[in-house]
Amino acid sequence: MDEMNQEVSGMKEFSAGDIVTGKVVKIEEKQVLVDVGYKVEGIVPISELSSLHVEKASDAVNEGDELTLQVKKVEDDEIVLSKRAVDADKAWQDLEAKFESGEIFEAEVKDVVKGGLVVDIGLRGFIPASLVETYYVEDFEDYKGKTLSLKVVELDREQNRVILSHRAVVEEEESAKKQEVLQSLEEGQVIEGTVQRLTDFGAFVNLGGIDGLVHISQLSHQHVEKAADVVEEGQSVKVKVLSVDRDNERISLSLKATQPGPWHDIQNKVNSGETLEGTVRRLVSFGAFVEVFPGVEGLVHISQISNRHIGTPDEVLEEGQTVQVKVLDVDEGAKRLSLSMKELERDETRADIEQYEREEDNSGFSLSDMIGDKLDKYKK
Repeated sequence: MDEMNQEVSGMKEFSAGDIVTGKVVKIEEKQVLVDVGYKVEGIVPISELSSLHVEKASDAVNEGDELTLQVKKVEDDEIVLSKRAVDADKAWQDLEAKFESGEIFEAEVKDVVKGGLVVDIGLRGFIPASLVETYYVEDFEDYKGKTLSLKVVELDREQNRVILSHRAVVEEEESAKKQEVLQSLEEGQVIEGTVQRLTDFGAFVNLGGIDGLVHISQLSHQHVEKAADVVEEGQSVKVKVLSVDRDNERISLSLKATQPGPWHDIQNKVNSGETLEGTVRRLVSFGAFVEVFPGVEGLVHISQISNRHIGTPDEVLEEGQTVQVKVLDVDEGAKRLSLSMKELERDETRADIEQYEREEDNSGFSLSDMIGDKLDKYKK
């Protein structure tokens, strides 16, 4: 009897709320038995193993595991314990610290439910669908078992509510990367980017963290009606940085500045004395500008428009008209092309005269009959 009393008196005394440690000695389907030094083995019901739903006890613990547990109920022949309560209390303290500091941490997605994702962080954490990514996700099934970087965005211990966000982490990373790229950009720099989206006024190009705008006027050396005529979304392009506004995070880019201009190597494309076809683009008081290549306009001075005297270019020409011109001078450096229509008229007249002089059979036609008023213009 004395030995029995000594053994009983040596047993630990427990009260509800106590924190104890014990070793898993047996795992049953719906409960776990733990040796905590009590006269009977402690019982951890499956509902007290985890904050998440557990199908069978072996999914949560293994035989031989050392567990820290909270005493839920004590009777002479039974002691009920909870692993979930200890994990939850520790998790709340940890989450409150993370919430205050804004710390980023990782957790595995345990389940996909209506409206979002569930993670186990010592208690049940919920990631609403709108806080998973910065873009719309149609199907979340692939996220199950995936580890995500998270931030705590809402805590309510009384309501047992823990709201987490992966989107906040992504946005924070994108913001940091944006600032890094923004600080590295310099005016005049040529960099590679990807066309992100097209608008009526140009194209936005992603530079690896921030978008810059290529205005429609900077897409090509030629006139552009819409951006889609020059680039397409997803296309890799080289662009030149025109300006950087770090305060407002605005970057102006140019695509055409990285490409050979229409005047490039013009002296090897055009020779003085050559005849070209062009379109009258503009009429001014001192002459007409004629486009002979895309983006290349030359001036036909008013004195070179006609062999007869004219007061204004519109007496002879109109915008949009197709004309033949003769190249008088080419200056690539100054982007200047001097053209003449009058010289072509004179060349034609000379050719008519030479043709006439070569005729061996003079059938009685006079020179004026043959070339009409061209002779009169030439004599003038």
